[in-house]
Amino acid sequence: MKQYRLTDLFLEGYQENSYLAGCPQDMEWFSGKKLRLHIFALGDVGSTLLTGLRLMGEDVISSIGIYDVREPVLKRWEFEMNQVEGPWKYDHLPSVAIVTPERLFDCDVFVFCASLGIPPVTQRNVDVRMAQYEANAGLVSEYAAKAVAAGFSGLFALVSDPVDPLCNAAVKAGLPEARVKGFGLGVMNARAAYFARKDSRFASFLAEGAAFGPHGQDLVIANSLMVYDDELSRELTELTVTANLRMRELGFKPYIAPALSSGALSLLAVLKGEWHYSSTCLGGVFFGAKNRVTPQGIEVENPSLPETLYYRLENAYQNLKELG
Repeated sequence: MKQYRLTDLFLEGYQENSYLAGCPQDMEWFSGKKLRLHIFALGDVGSTLLTGLRLMGEDVISSIGIYDVREPVLKRWEFEMNQVEGPWKYDHLPSVAIVTPERLFDCDVFVFCASLGIPPVTQRNVDVRMAQYEANAGLVSEYAAKAVAAGFSGLFALVSDPVDPLCNAAVKAGLPEARVKGFGLGVMNARAAYFARKDSRFASFLAEGAAFGPHGQDLVIANSLMVYDDELSRELTELTVTANLRMRELGFKPYIAPALSSGALSLLAVLKGEWHYSSTCLGGVFFGAKNRVTPQGIEVENPSLPETLYYRLENAYQNLKELG
């Protein structure tokens, strides 16, 4: 049976083991020093992300700037976060400070967490991620244009749903492709791992599995890249894609795991140059895959793929291409 590579989606006949997206001049923000990170919007996701970065970011983040259009919210989180400390060592965690709109892009990493039009938890059978697309796309375009006008040369990180098409909106507003990344796939991988721990039929995922594609209906979970089982993989994919609906059925918004798995943990892996899951521009389409940031560019894992799995990825890729 013919074997494919991830890069066959956009580079015909490409056979190397990895692919570097972007170029060195686009990686100037990735300098090895501690970075200044700003977060826009402190709703459920943004505030949880902030908590994770404050607690875990001391090795790579020098300071965290926060901005929200609601002044009391800003004051609350500045007040609370700077009281999160262990005893006797008061300067090891990243400081948290309110930033003004004029200084919003005076940073190395800008994290966009704003969301508009989130359906209430009582609304069932709706693709919540895509329901937010139209409103959020306009907001992303507005702030990406502001970043361009401000001469921002750092990483524009998108955490708001749906991350993949929103990355395209940021690029259309003028930001370079290599300096935009979408953070949604991390939690999908974590959810697949959750179900793999619960059901031994999926156990191979924990050692051999992988996640690809968008944070939504076209997600592709592979139970194993060594011995791929299409039926098992599709069942695990369905459990993963609908996990957020199960939480909404309990009456809660599913934001804690996304804010930490896709947000804080994945962002910290990016800043450390570690392998993680996020969306990167591959052949003009933002597509989620395992990757890491290097001074030379973004290195994307390019594993050998069986034909059945490759066709699933191709379908997801083409759907994102049409949407973008």
